[in-house]
Amino acid sequence: MSSMSQILLATDPQSVSSYIPLMLQFALAGIVVIALMLLTHSLGPKRRTADKLINFESGIEQIGNARKPMGVKYFVVAILFVLFDVEVIFFYPYAVNFKGLGTEGFLAVLMFVALFVCGFFYVIKKGALKWED
Repeated sequence: MSSMSQILLATDPQSVSSYIPLMLQFALAGIVVIALMLLTHSLGPKRRTADKLINFESGIEQIGNARKPMGVKYFVVAILFVLFDVEVIFFYPYAVNFKGLGTEGFLAVLMFVALFVCGFFYVIKKGALKWED
């Protein structure tokens, strides 16, 4: 082989040898993680008391069962928030390309807003945002 072909083979991004530094870095990172976990487990204190083994709920004493059903209204409002919040994300590309889209782009955004306004009025009409039962 000529020296030029050897250089090309060594710098070819498809060759396995070009991935050796990356594989070494992953292996070293894995070894460090495993070593640190073993060291902290073996050197750390092991005082298991009843107070340490109970669940910690932000300093609040546990009362009752955690499987108590929650109202659906909370989840409906959360889903509606996400839905109408994501709508705002779609305005960014329009704002960036405002001049380039012209009248056709403006009409498309008006149709997009009209659909969401119709959805918002539907949500209000169905009473999804009313907390009183």
